Amino acid sequence: MKQKLSNVRIAFAKLYTPESVGADPKKSYGAVFVIPPKDPIVATLDAALVQVAKEKWADKSASTLKMLIEAGRVCFLHRPKSNSSGEVYGGFEGMFHLNSSRAEDKGRPLVIDQNKSPLTAQDGKPYSGCYVNATIELWAQDNSWGKRINATLQAVQFVRDGDAFSGGSVPSADDFDDIADGATAGDVGADDLA
Repeated sequence: MKQKLSNVRIAFAKLYTPESVGADPKKSYGAVFVIPPKDPIVATLDAALVQVAKEKWADKSASTLKMLIEAGRVCFLHRPKSNSSGEVYGGFEGMFHLNSSRAEDKGRPLVIDQNKSPLTAQDGKPYSGCYVNATIELWAQDNSWGKRINATLQAVQFVRDGDAFSGGSVPSADDFDDIADGATAGDVGADDLA
């Protein structure tokens, strides 16, 4: 079931180069989306989880979905994202989150700018902490690896800058002054760069 997220922050963005998680040799692309609890998408995502569960588990869908939510085995959780020690990651305080991934063999997710032009890693965006629109596909898993409701990452559109996660900052040409025409390296002293 396809869903669109609008103007949400992205974190743990792996949009250009797939990575493996833990001991699993399979690589995937992925992103986590920070969802404010009062965002209208919360009700939409909750309803979508119910629908996906009904399509997969029919009469057992309500009890199965309840168990999966309690075990944290759904892509959308009504709690902040935290590490294995239970510490909440910066930027997730008081927020909900949605985990998404895309297997390497399915190809890279579509990544575009505000004007829908394609973006590459060299463009430096989207980055963890900025605001994006995204499309995901929700689906139910029931196999030898267990039961879950997952989200496959389909596309991400950069919307606007935000405070970068991980203590980094967004690069900007505004950090520099214009250098007059005809200036040479000798004209710019070390004190000017400090």
